[in-house]
Amino acid sequence: MIKQNYPLLAHNTFGIEATAACFIEYKSVAELRKLIAAGQIKSPFLHIGGGSNLLFTKDYDGVILHSNIGGIEITAETDEEVTLRVGAGVVWDDFVAYCVERRWYGAENLSLIPGEVGAGAVQNIGAYGVEVKDLITNVETVNIDGVERVYPLGECMYAYRNSIFKRPEMKNIFVTYVNFRLSKKEHYTLDYGTIRKELENYPEVNLETVRKVIIKIRQEKLPDPKIMGNAGSFFMNPIVPRTQFEALQKEYPEMPFYELEDGRVKIPAGWMIDRCGWKGKALGPVAVHDKQALVLVNRGGAKGADVIALSDAVRASVHDKFGIDIHPEVNFI
Repeated sequence: MIKQNYPLLAHNTFGIEATAACFIEYKSVAELRKLIAAGQIKSPFLHIGGGSNLLFTKDYDGVILHSNIGGIEITAETDEEVTLRVGAGVVWDDFVAYCVERRWYGAENLSLIPGEVGAGAVQNIGAYGVEVKDLITNVETVNIDGVERVYPLGECMYAYRNSIFKRPEMKNIFVTYVNFRLSKKEHYTLDYGTIRKELENYPEVNLETVRKVIIKIRQEKLPDPKIMGNAGSFFMNPIVPRTQFEALQKEYPEMPFYELEDGRVKIPAGWMIDRCGWKGKALGPVAVHDKQALVLVNRGGAKGADVIALSDAVRASVHDKFGIDIHPEVNFI
């Protein structure tokens, strides 16, 4: 599909009105390579997923690309694990549901995260103690010259909400398939948030109940973008040196935190934003969500500049109070 002057409202969960000069959607690697060979993908261009991590600040005067590559294929299987090849255009939560239904362990904590499989691999999505990098074996790509390349996990350079695919020099690389390894042996990650407490309401712990609990927690904290535009967690949780954390802890002993293996400490940005008095506070047509301070919402008719203004104000408050810089997880376009 190739469309000119294409509205992007349905392609960003923030609900921002914007238009792309050209919008191209493809459903296979062969189609993508044909588009490249025909010179259809001209600079500037931007490849998007489900639009759940984008903020359009203006109309896009170039080509917006979207993958509609589907399919979930078993490529290897033993009594203990299964390896899957998944199209970049598969809706992420559909993939999680697919795994849970078949009693494959590992993805359940990532239930209800918006977006698509390809973008999830680029962003290294994560929640409740699990990151998608924990499941990935390799990522298949095509570059702007039509050359295919597979990136093994070790070359993806995964970190917190980051990967090699987010680097500026990698903008000419398009993810086509992501390969995952899931376990058939029962195991769970339950020591984050209120998961264990919520599970007390169920007679047993299994994949279905864990998924239900994760979905319940997310729905209680995060607004439905179909009702109120948002991009989920707007800010990344900052990671600070232990010395800085210990100094802050003396002043704020109630501050929640997560120890990291490298000795640094992750501090919840939402907690700091809340302590700065922003939860539920509006600035024009945008606001900080009243149930989760990590989320900025479009109350209706907001433009990208309105969201940026609120983001800047929140960031300034956190820096003034805690001496910590928080950074948007959302990409400004």
